[in-house]
Amino acid sequence: MSTVNNTASTPTAAPTVTSTDKTALGRVNLASNFQTFLTLLTTQLKNQDPLSPLDSNQFTQQLVQMSGVEQQLNTNDLLQKLVSNTGSGVTSAVGLIGKQVRAASADAQLKGGQASWIYNLDRNASDVKLEVLDSRGAVVKAVAPTANGAGDHSFTWDGKGASGSSLSDGAYTLRVTAKDSSGSVVTSTVSVEGVVTGVEQSNGQSLLTLGSGTQVTLDKVTSINQPAAAAAVAPTLTDGKTSSPPTA
Repeated sequence: MSTVNNTASTPTAAPTVTSTDKTALGRVNLASNFQTFLTLLTTQLKNQDPLSPLDSNQFTQQLVQMSGVEQQLNTNDLLQKLVSNTGSGVTSAVGLIGKQVRAASADAQLKGGQASWIYNLDRNASDVKLEVLDSRGAVVKAVAPTANGAGDHSFTWDGKGASGSSLSDGAYTLRVTAKDSSGSVVTSTVSVEGVVTGVEQSNGQSLLTLGSGTQVTLDKVTSINQPAAAAAVAPTLTDGKTSSPPTA
């Protein structure tokens, strides 16, 4: 006697369709329908009776409707981006308040006669020039440091220009030019560092405000540390001169 096994088939799970997939599918359908519409419109215009032309109002209404659909899809994209930034970006940024961060940025705020940067040389250099630029890109201060070994270097500017007069507070940029003994370019990067005091959203990006007032985007942060209560202050290059921390 033969035996028949009744094996129940396992239903296949329906694929999950996300809102992003739906938006992409909507764009594909919209592009296809719009292209079809234009093809039909062109064909009808070519073959219409000159004595009885087609009513252009209907075509105009359909164009307006399709334009409205496209605008709605663009709005959906913007809303999804806003929700994503609000849900994750701001939450991550708020968690940095009170933390010491370093961010890849050559822009710093001059406040109270002081602006600070950290520049890194990937190898030893024999000739280094530091230039502070104002918001118009004009050089307001040039310094030639002598400690040019590979690694990180701190530079603090006292806010005085080439003539010795104090410049107004605001955003300034540090430009580093470094060469070795053979004249080849030494790669350099510039960063700013400070304790995060505030967070805000601007143009879909999370901005961190550092203690000096300098603002950097969250994606520029390269390191995060808990500030020490009484950390030792390393020697700092101030306008080309190395100053040691005061002793107690």
